[in-house]
Amino acid sequence: MMTVTILHNPRCSKSRAALNLLRARGIEPKIVDYLETPPGAEEFREILSKLGLGPRDVLRRGEKIYKQLELADKSLSDTALITAMVGNPILIERPIVVNGEKAVLGRPTENVLDIL
Repeated sequence: MMTVTILHNPRCSKSRAALNLLRARGIEPKIVDYLETPPGAEEFREILSKLGLGPRDVLRRGEKIYKQLELADKSLSDTALITAMVGNPILIERPIVVNGEKAVLGRPTENVLDIL
C-alpha cells in the first residue's frame, strides 16, 4: 500500500484542492502542516531531489520575508536558500505531494495525478 504525504497549508486553496483530489481517489494521505512542522534541511533536500527541482523552483517570491532576507540574490547557495526556507517555511511553495521516491508540486492540482 502506498504512503502518500502532503506538505499542506489548510489556508491555501490549492493545497486544499490537492488534498480533496487525493481523497476523491480513495487516498488518505499523511498530512504535514509544514508551517507548524517544517521539514529539516536534510528532509527538504530529499523532497527537492524527489521533485527534481532546486530550492529556487519552490521558493515563494511574493512573501515579505523573501525581500527581507534578500533571497533574490543570485549568489546565494542552495544551502543558504534551504536554510532560509526551512527556517521560514512560508517561503516553501505548496502543496508538495510525496509518494515513495516521487514528488510533485500540486500547481496545477492535476499534477498530483502524475505520481499516483
